[in-house]
Amino acid sequence: MAFGRRNVEEVVTEETKIWECTSEDCICWVRDNFKSSDVPTCPLCDSPMNPSTKVLPVVENHSRHHLK
Repeated sequence: MAFGRRNVEEVVTEETKIWECTSEDCICWVRDNFKSSDVPTCPLCDSPMNPSTKVLPVVENHSRHHLK
C-alpha cells in the first residue's frame, strides 16, 4: 500500500493568444478568452495592451459561453 500517493495528471498545454501590457513597469498579461473587450486595456495600470502568444495550460472560460 502507498498512502499519500496521488495519480499525477498530465497538464495539457497549447500555444494561447494573450494580451500583454505595453508599459515597461507592468508585467500584466491576460488570456484572450478572458479579456474584457475586443482591444483591452491593462486591468492594473490602464495602459494599452498588444496581442501575443504564450504556451500555457489549457483553461476554459465557461462564463463566456453564456454571453453568446
